[in-house]
Amino acid sequence: MNLIGGEWLAGRGDMLESTNPANPSEVVASLRQCSQADVDEAISAAVTAQPSWESLGIIRRGSILREVADLMTVRREELAALMTQEQGKTYPEALGEIDGSAETIRYHAASSRNPIGKTYPSSFPGEHIEQVREAIGVVGVITPWNFPTQIPSWKIAPALLWGNTIVWKPASDIPAISHAFAKLFHDAGVPAGVLNLILASGRVASAMVQSPHVGALSFTGSVPVGKIISEAAIARGVKVQLELGGHNAAIVMPDVDSVFAAKQLTVGAMSGSGQKCTATRRIITVGDAHESFVAALRSEVEALVVGPGGQAGVTTGPVISAAAKKEIEDAVSDAVSQGGKIIAQAKLPEGPGFYVAPTVLEGDMTLRTCKEEVFGPVTTVMNVASLEEAIETANATEFGLTASIFSASDADIQLATTGLIAGLIKINAPNTGSELHVPFGGLKGSTFPGPREQNAESVAEFFTITKSVYRRVAPRRQP
Repeated sequence: MNLIGGEWLAGRGDMLESTNPANPSEVVASLRQCSQADVDEAISAAVTAQPSWESLGIIRRGSILREVADLMTVRREELAALMTQEQGKTYPEALGEIDGSAETIRYHAASSRNPIGKTYPSSFPGEHIEQVREAIGVVGVITPWNFPTQIPSWKIAPALLWGNTIVWKPASDIPAISHAFAKLFHDAGVPAGVLNLILASGRVASAMVQSPHVGALSFTGSVPVGKIISEAAIARGVKVQLELGGHNAAIVMPDVDSVFAAKQLTVGAMSGSGQKCTATRRIITVGDAHESFVAALRSEVEALVVGPGGQAGVTTGPVISAAAKKEIEDAVSDAVSQGGKIIAQAKLPEGPGFYVAPTVLEGDMTLRTCKEEVFGPVTTVMNVASLEEAIETANATEFGLTASIFSASDADIQLATTGLIAGLIKINAPNTGSELHVPFGGLKGSTFPGPREQNAESVAEFFTITKSVYRRVAPRRQP
């Protein structure tokens, strides 16, 4: 069901089904999607609700968000089970996402008591200068399927905290968990029209991107769709925030323990079935680090257990769809035909399910897997002679989301930190993962230029407008 103006409503568009990626014959949700008219009504509801929501004040809005987070914690197990059933990730990963999402909402709720403006000195004695923040108005939020609650929490919680109302379009693959997430806000007392959920196709939801009533757009997803959204936003002169993916590299130096690096990078490349924009897509070994590292990585990857996400002991669930499975497997096949070599691969389970074997290729930057973001449990290992060459190779893509280096040398770490072009750099840790209170975003083609942060206090820069107010005291008129 769609949430429009505080009411749970069936859409007036096409039918949609979501299925269990581990058992595609199992239907998880069946619903009628939004029509163009439904999207227009959601936008109208958000416009109507915005002034009263902003007038509540930031402390009251923070209190309501805290209630949302508390309710999410109460329902954590059922939400995690639903996420595993519909999206496919393992239950421990889903539970971790639910807890992280609740903590993200709590973080933004707590920041409601932080200072909300700045004061400046004036050249004129007695003059008071302050910068104040106000809501943008209506924000359009478009989120992907790989993190069904975490990415929406990054966007929705701060947008609501600062007094905006929202029209949210999640990916069509995950209607059930998206409905359950929106229901938390509804049940926690978020007023009607403040958060509107539209389960719609991208074609129908494009009306939100074009609407003159939507003052900002926050999107996480593919590069082609992101470019369409940015062009529309720029044409209308509204704020736009885009996180578009990555082709993330890790550098392994000879002085680091090979087993340690292999364990960390198996997590970076294969957790979440590799369906993360921050996943380690390329591993660049330097000098004689290669052989011992590859041997350790092979042992780690071949020990992974692929299967249904709800099954105990499974480390790697299915990918999201049959189309995704085919695209990943085609990319691996192309890489092999281009001279790449499969040097490690986990076993696949028998039976149904969109399973892809976690795979390590050995090759160079000419392979398809090194040129395109292959969104699955696949990474390519290559060897270079020096750290300088490794940094150059790491930077040789259109993206700049995350990068990492494994080294015991402070000098090498400093050189890599300076030379790698990425918005998030990890030292002796997986490319994946970030803290909710630290700014998150990429460089180059990973993030549209402008306010890129999706976490931390700096998120206010995107979800508000500012006014600089100069105030002097006027003398009273004498009688």
